[in-house]
Amino acid sequence: MAPRLQLEKAAWRWAETVRPEDVSQEHIEAAYRIRLEPCLRGVCRRNCKGNPNCLVGIGEHIWLGEIDENSFHNIDDPNCERRKKNSFVGLTNLGATCYVNTFLQVWFLNLELRQALYLCPSTCSDFVMGGGVQEEKDYEPQTICEHLQYLFALLQNSNRRYIDPSGFVKALGLDTGQQQDAQEFSKLFMSLLEDTLSKQKNPDVRNIVQQQFCGEYAYVTVCNQCGRESKLLSKFYELELNIQGHKQLTDCISEFLKEEKLEGDNRYFCENCQSKQNATRKIRLLSLPCTLNLQLMRFVFDRQTGHKKKLNTYIGFSETLDMEPYVDHQGGPYVYELGAVLIHRGVSAYSGHYIAHVKDPQSGEWYKFNDEDIEKMEGKKLQLGIEEDLEPSKSQTRKPKCGKGTHCSRNAYMLVYRLQTQEKPNTAIQVPAFLQELVDRDNSKFEEWCVEMAEMRKQSVDKGKAKHEEVKELYQRLPAGAEPYEFVSLEWLQKWLDESTPTKPIDNHACLCSHDKLHPDKISIMKRISEYAANIFYSRYGGGPRLTVKALCKECVVERCRVLRLKNQLNEDYKAVSNLLKTTIKGSEGFWVGKSSLRSWRQLALEQLDEQDGDADQSNGKMNGNSMNKDESKEERKEEDEVNFNEDIVCPHGELCISENERRLVSKEAWTKLRQYFPKAPEFPSCKECCSQCKILEREGEENEALHKMIANEQKTSLPNLFQDKNRPCLSSWPEDTDVLYIVSQFFVEEWRKFVRKPTRCSPVSSVGNSALLCPHGGLMFTFASMTKEDSKLIALIWPTEWQTMQKLFVVDHIIKITRTEVRDVNHSEAQYISEPKLCPECREGLLCQQQRDLREYTQATIYVHKVVDNKKVMKDSAPELNVSSSETEEDKEEAKPDGEKDPDFNQSNGGTKRQKISHQNYISYQKQVIRRSMRHRKVRGEKALLVSANQTLKELKIQIMHAFSVAPFDQNLSIDGKILSDDCATLGTLGVIPESVILLKADEPIADYAAMDDVMQVCMPEEGFKGTGLLGH
Repeated sequence: MAPRLQLEKAAWRWAETVRPEDVSQEHIEAAYRIRLEPCLRGVCRRNCKGNPNCLVGIGEHIWLGEIDENSFHNIDDPNCERRKKNSFVGLTNLGATCYVNTFLQVWFLNLELRQALYLCPSTCSDFVMGGGVQEEKDYEPQTICEHLQYLFALLQNSNRRYIDPSGFVKALGLDTGQQQDAQEFSKLFMSLLEDTLSKQKNPDVRNIVQQQFCGEYAYVTVCNQCGRESKLLSKFYELELNIQGHKQLTDCISEFLKEEKLEGDNRYFCENCQSKQNATRKIRLLSLPCTLNLQLMRFVFDRQTGHKKKLNTYIGFSETLDMEPYVDHQGGPYVYELGAVLIHRGVSAYSGHYIAHVKDPQSGEWYKFNDEDIEKMEGKKLQLGIEEDLEPSKSQTRKPKCGKGTHCSRNAYMLVYRLQTQEKPNTAIQVPAFLQELVDRDNSKFEEWCVEMAEMRKQSVDKGKAKHEEVKELYQRLPAGAEPYEFVSLEWLQKWLDESTPTKPIDNHACLCSHDKLHPDKISIMKRISEYAANIFYSRYGGGPRLTVKALCKECVVERCRVLRLKNQLNEDYKAVSNLLKTTIKGSEGFWVGKSSLRSWRQLALEQLDEQDGDADQSNGKMNGNSMNKDESKEERKEEDEVNFNEDIVCPHGELCISENERRLVSKEAWTKLRQYFPKAPEFPSCKECCSQCKILEREGEENEALHKMIANEQKTSLPNLFQDKNRPCLSSWPEDTDVLYIVSQFFVEEWRKFVRKPTRCSPVSSVGNSALLCPHGGLMFTFASMTKEDSKLIALIWPTEWQTMQKLFVVDHIIKITRTEVRDVNHSEAQYISEPKLCPECREGLLCQQQRDLREYTQATIYVHKVVDNKKVMKDSAPELNVSSSETEEDKEEAKPDGEKDPDFNQSNGGTKRQKISHQNYISYQKQVIRRSMRHRKVRGEKALLVSANQTLKELKIQIMHAFSVAPFDQNLSIDGKILSDDCATLGTLGVIPESVILLKADEPIADYAAMDDVMQVCMPEEGFKGTGLLGH
């Protein structure tokens, strides 16, 4: 099929030879493209939007032919959530709780611990009533032991593939979004569990933690002088082994037990010798537990950075560990088998993921527990190879070769060994009846959910099959042919064929013209279908209005024909009008036309015809969505900004404008042709008089301009030095030939100069307006010292002779002057400066407080950070010409304040607190101007601007600086005006950082071994650990 534009031209080609009044039904059907040939499947690759008879490529391909039932739904098979046979149950990761899940699985597979917890009495008996579980409410464990009991029961007998441990995590008060130290969690929870079980009467329950995990060692110190040996006994639940500098687990154990020399300042006080002596100290293992937890200290404190880092070094360990050589008392067998390996994936101490490889003590099979997913290892072998390849090593260390029965890992952080015994573990650990009832209830809920999901899947499949049959039946009957037909939108047909969305009622309102019929320009988004198919669609889905053969709009076709003919005629008329404009106008037969309109009339006519041609687009906002709204807003803006034809000679009063340069006369014949394209254009015959109101205003304007020029010239002649800013007095070097100087606002002077320069464009300045420099009480807002420095840009000094002239030229509301007097003493004389009116100390102090408050309470203000090397600014040597910076201006400005405080009028405020709120209202806008002006910073190359707020902390600023300069927060040394910024918790406002400040950044040497920038972001957050959780008794 031909492209859409070609189809569009072909549909309206007849309009070139047919006048609008001669349009027939044949022409209307051609405009609506009724007789176009339909496309065939296989020939047409995609739908032809210009052909309403093309019904190919609208989404029918997914329904024709055989369809897999699974494509009719998006519901997963509920059996995928069912526990596999001879497998374990996983645990949901609640965000960052993988470290909890790994330990729960390790403790669950400790059969002795599980059995003891099942024996622990529970308040669940209150929940069980009448021999069964209360159906109306869910069971909520009350203690940690009950939570663990319930979790273990579900892990043992649940039908689910994974269970939710949120009740247990919530009971401990853990933050599910914050990853914590797994080793610390293990210690704290074991301590909490031991304390909780210590209150039990049953010794098998009360002592289970000590029996399983508790060993004993002694700190032994031997005096080198007398040989006296002292012991300090201590229990342990895990051995914390240093791995730095070691490759094998046995080396780590040997270092843990090695002898330490106490010499020099570290000598030992021997009670036998009664003096400090050289000695040796070591740890002796006295007894070992059934379950030996070995913590590999991968997460260590880095002295250089002040934060934790992970040691990604390989450590080798065997599946069998003989601890007999390390135990002091040879009281029994100490051969252990590897029972679990806890893994931390990731190179950073502050991020990553925890998983566990655990051996089932009953079957001897190894399993990998990864939250919800559990994988059984083949051949009853521990397989760590995949885990070790997941994360790239920063130190390109090769993995050591491991012999049979040994393993190497750079991610293992805890090894669990179990004492070898000849007895096989008890194969039948029974879940107590009350817990089994709860598990059965949860299983029944799960089965109900599975049935519900299966039913939903079945319903979706049934609906899909029905839709499949409907489409196969109706699609064959969609083409209209010569039979009665109707129009339906292509969008609706595509949604009908879209399996992912429910079919809505047919809505044809968006494609109607102003006559409530089908607009011919909408035919490209409509499809012509048979009346039979339309009847079924409307009966099943409803909607409307129905667009039958009667919906073909003759009025729209006729109008479109007229517009197209005018477009074709436009070029000929343009040539004719151009020739007519060359002829001389005789008598009073002509018409006034704007020159601007004449220059662009062809373009205006074309745009107007296009608008008329595209009225359909404006009548439809629903069909085209948001893009249509954008087009409408563009049209609105055009109407506002552009002037219509001949409106360029219309004055504001709606009459003919007075400027003859903007218009010209055209002949009646030329105007007739123009009027054909612009029937609503304003018409002005040559005899039409100009606007009388505009003539009056023009005369008044000319008189005012002449008056303004005269006033400006007189004022410029009277005050030449003030206008040219020459020979101006200065307070810091008082002129010798006068004792009095007058003050006006600089704003007044600047406005007056504008008027004198351009009197025809600016209004005359009639009043001096000194009230802006005074407080509401009539007092002056400046000290003499401030007027010599930071406030000097707000005021202008006037000579007495100039002041006399100004009083004649302007209205003066308040006279402000400064008088110099000599105060003579016996030894010397001193100049004293007195202002009239005098300083208002209360309002002055209130203004200064407000200024400081404004500087401390900003939001989204700009500051500059400048990196320094060897305490020198980076750019000072390389670009000395760029060293001019407002930071130095700021220092000068700050130094001016102590001078101001020495002013005798400065410290006279008492009881002025209530008046501060209103004291500087007239002045505050000027003061803000001077703040901006005096603090405008000239940015130096290599300096970076940051947007900050006064209430953000220094720590947050350091994170911004880290992103800008790639310097970690703990490597940043910041200072401002020589003051070191060190309190990370303090806000920028309290630290004296104000808008436009320049902060100097000196970076320490980067640390080569901190893991990643991701670490740095975590490091910047305060480490709360398990503070506030149930693990610490809160």
